[in-house]
Amino acid sequence: MSFLSSFDICASGLSAQRVRMDIAAENIANIETTRTEGGGSYTRKLVTFESYGEESFQEALRNAAHGKGYTTNTKTGVRVSAIVEDDREFKRVYNPEHPDADENGYVNIPNVDLLKETVDSMSATRSYEANVTALNAIKAMAQKALEIGK
Repeated sequence: MSFLSSFDICASGLSAQRVRMDIAAENIANIETTRTEGGGSYTRKLVTFESYGEESFQEALRNAAHGKGYTTNTKTGVRVSAIVEDDREFKRVYNPEHPDADENGYVNIPNVDLLKETVDSMSATRSYEANVTALNAIKAMAQKALEIGK
């Protein structure tokens, strides 16, 4: 792995965590939305990540153990593979006066839990900060390496 590809890895992590924070904010904003354009209540969204690059972790470990080193020149990192809807059931609340109530007087409330969304956004924030810290450490190492030639 080249030294400067670490910037790409950190940048991909920053981008992925930003999407995660955006989805958590969207979920919180729609916590009481009982009518969407598609019909029905808002459904909580979840972000799925995947690593990308030619060499898997297992292959990289095997190559390092045999002294081959890191051979790929493609970018590596993490990316958002999908934004999926949560399959948990809606909360049903009895409120016959609500405009979206069914014939029995029940309203489907979105399956968004404020506590879970808050924890998810805090976790995304901490991951974002960790990527920034790693990026700053790489930048500091690069600056020190350039000072060696002075």
